[in-house]
Amino acid sequence: MKLLKGSVVRAEAGRDGGGYFAVTDYDEKYCFIADGKSRKLDKPKRKNIKHIRITDSMIDLNDITDKKLRNILKQFGDTE
Repeated sequence: MKLLKGSVVRAEAGRDGGGYFAVTDYDEKYCFIADGKSRKLDKPKRKNIKHIRITDSMIDLNDITDKKLRNILKQFGDTE
């Protein structure tokens, strides 16, 4: 699946490895991810695309708050 704004991804490397995040922006080498808790939507983390795994899910990031994002991503963490 292709990386798009709003894609739900799982971090595979680094301190945030194993966590689920939403992509807020991307380019050819890096993407910016947020989870609403440690990485807020207004200050996302830059992550190398090689270090993430793309899921099949998408989130509409228009008019979303950090709290709503946390609650949506919490469902992904409960499945594993």
